[in-house]
Order: sequence, then structure tokens, then C-alpha cells
Amino acid sequence: MLRTYAEVQNAITSGTTVVSILEDYLTRIQENQHLNAFLEVFESSAREQAEKVDEKIKNGNAGRLAGMVIGLKDNLCYEGHKVSAASKILEGFESLYTATAVQRLIDEDAVIIGRLNCDEFAMGSSNENSAFGPVKNALDPNKVPGGSSGGSATAVAAGLCTATLGSDTGGSIRQPASFTGTYGVKPTYGRISRYGLIAYASSFDQIGPFTNSLEDAALLIEVMAGPDEFDATASTENVDDYSSVETPGSKKIAVIKECLDSAGIDPEIKAAVEQQIEALKNDGHTIEYVSFPYLDYMVPTYYVLTTAEASSNLSRFDGVHYGYRSDAAKGVEETYKKSRSEGFGPEVQRRIMAGTFVLSAGYYDAYYTKGQKVRRVLQDKTNEIFKDHDFVLMPTTPTTAFDLDAVTDPISMYLQDIYTVHANLTGNPAISLPLGKHSNGLPFGIQLMAPHFKEKALFNFARLMENKAVTSA
Repeated sequence: MLRTYAEVQNAITSGTTVVSILEDYLTRIQENQHLNAFLEVFESSAREQAEKVDEKIKNGNAGRLAGMVIGLKDNLCYEGHKVSAASKILEGFESLYTATAVQRLIDEDAVIIGRLNCDEFAMGSSNENSAFGPVKNALDPNKVPGGSSGGSATAVAAGLCTATLGSDTGGSIRQPASFTGTYGVKPTYGRISRYGLIAYASSFDQIGPFTNSLEDAALLIEVMAGPDEFDATASTENVDDYSSVETPGSKKIAVIKECLDSAGIDPEIKAAVEQQIEALKNDGHTIEYVSFPYLDYMVPTYYVLTTAEASSNLSRFDGVHYGYRSDAAKGVEETYKKSRSEGFGPEVQRRIMAGTFVLSAGYYDAYYTKGQKVRRVLQDKTNEIFKDHDFVLMPTTPTTAFDLDAVTDPISMYLQDIYTVHANLTGNPAISLPLGKHSNGLPFGIQLMAPHFKEKALFNFARLMENKAVTSA
């Protein structure tokens, strides 16, 4: 089983073909169907790609990702292939074009193996909201893999492909990475083009990778990053050489006191984070505990703003232009009502309704405008911390993966994002690294956040932290 791109490259150097590497992954997917990670495997197109890459390798003109087999979260468009955002509303819809991030991987000779299950329209923290059933954690099928990119996390953890793409709106890459013992990166907002990503909340969404090594994550961000004429929010900021290793000097790291003092954090996770802090101190890095008094406001602000954007973005799914249309509908108004009521799942409906309320006359200023003001306060406070510090360190999640069907209250589920929404509200890059293993046998991660567009520094310091990682709590 090839878990990293370095292992793939070694196999190719030893004479293994990309076709045979792909076939091994296809066999593993077949053997692990119970995890419900893949919604569809693109067998024929993946084999075609693999054959072309083998030919390029033979001719000596293969790209930087030759032989890397990648799965896509089911909200990323890939021309000629189905995409559904794990929703009934997009039943039978086929992509008319390829997302920029996906195209850049294909241009470097990555092989796209299939589309991965997720929470419907990326709305969820457990991957139990998919119209196609829940994804199960590869390390314990009775546990959730996290959400919304649970299929992407499980596929990497189970070795069903070399890497996957997810999207992160409020922690949807980093939280599942923590729950599955993988690496998950949310780049700076605008670092990677969102063209071809089915939108949930446009000012929050970012595409990022799941991998089994830090090197693979850095390489994938490097390939995908950069300006895009199809996305006005994609930054023209220079793309650094993220995959080259540089040893950082001593750094100044802020630890948010309120995160570690939170009543909901598991004592073992807290102890492991504190152990990591001591290891960094012993290495000569400066650690400062800083107050971020807005922790309790972050999740409510996030849900006010994201539901508002979702109600606007999801209005295009109307049962008229494409996707699912109710058979029982008669007339225009009934077509809208019945198609949307039958096509969207309960969580998506809940968020559309909440967002519509937030944007409605008489409530817009009280909720949406105030939410934007709070977001500015959060951004200003975060920038203030980064004036004096190189990084912010915190847990990725307050607990390890929980049981399937264990969290039924929506508010309790929303609070799963307590440590991850910060980076989305402020647009900062953040990474979740595997930190340790709990006494319950499940992994958990530690999260590192950096100033805008400082992904290179983030990866270099993460490499240093990885060498100090706690192996057991």
C-alpha cells in the first residue's frame, strides 16, 4: 500500500507502472466499500490517464505529480464526470468544465480516481449529512471521520489513494484530518482559485489537500496556488516554493489561552498540546499565552454569515435549470417548492432558512451587518497578534472522533468547529498535524495558523514541529 508520493516515486523508479499503482488503489477501494468514502470511482478515465502518464514517464517528460492518484471531494467539478455535492438536488448532473485547482493537478500528470462522499453542500462536522449515507472513520468504523470532507479524510487514512482534495469553510479539512490522523491544510483565502468549487459560503470557502505526509501537502498547494482569470478572488500574490525545506530559526508563538482553558477540551488533548509547547520552548522558541476574548463569538458569527451566503448561493438550485425536479410539481411555484423541499436534506434546509432570515428586511442590520462588524473585530485582533508573533498554536479539535449518531443536537454539532472557524473568519492559512494518540486509540491533531500568504513559513515550522510530535498522550 503506497501512502505517500515519495513511496509512489520509489515504486515507479523500481519499475512499477502507474497503471499497476492505480489498480492496487482500485482493489483497496473495492475492499473498503463499507467505509462509504467514494460516491463514484472513475475507473475508465483514470486508467486512460494512468496509461498516458506511463508513456510520459517512458519518454522522460512527465509532470511533477506523475503517478500521484488523487480523489476529489464531491463539490469539485471535473469535466465529463458527475458532481452532486452529496445532494439529491444535483441528481444526474455532469460537470461542463474542470475546476482550476483540479486542472492544475492533471496538468502535472496526477491521476483523478473518483469523487468522495461529503456532508451535503459541505454543511456538517461529521459527514452524516450526505444524501448517500454517512462516511465511516477508517480507524474505527463506529466513529465519524469528521466533516464536511469526511470521505476525503477517510480515503487518505485508509490508503485508498495517495492524496485527496477537500474544501474548508469552517474547518472542513482540518477537523477531519485531526479525527483520522492525516495532514490537512486550509490555505490563505484566495491562495487557490475557487473556480469549479460548488459554493457554500463564498467569502469563507478554500480548497486544500489531505495527505499522509507534510511534503505531499506542500507540493499540492504549490501546484494548485496562484492567480486565475476565472476567479476574481484568487490572489496575484507570489507563489513560494513551498515544497523546498528550510530550517527556521527561533520563532515567537502565540498560544490562545481561552482554547486551552475551554471546559470542552479533552484533558489528554490539552496535556499533549502542553507537552508540545514545552518541547518547542526547550528548542529555543518563545511561547506566549495571549488572550483572544472573542472565542465564544466566533461560532455564532460564522453561522450568521455563512448561512446568509449559503441562502444566496443555493438559490440557483431550483428544479428548473438542472438537477432534480419533483415529479409531483405542477406550475412554477410548486416546482420550486417541491423540488427544493425534496432535493435538499434537513441540515441544508435549516441553513438556507436561517440565512434567509438573517438577510430578511428588518433583520439584516441586526444580524448580517453586525456579523460583518464582528468579523472585522476578529480580523483586527488576529492581525494584532501576528504583529508580535510568527504563528498561533492551538488544538485542532476539542475531542477525538465521536460515535456515529452520537451528536444529534445541531448547536452541539456546530460547536465542533470551535477551534477551526477562526482561520476562516480571518482568512489566515492553517494546518492540522497529527499530534498523538488518545488512550481510546484514536488520533488527534494540533493546529498551527500563520499570517496571510505565509504558507512557506507555515510548512517549514510544521516540519520542525513534526519532529517533536508527541507519539502518545
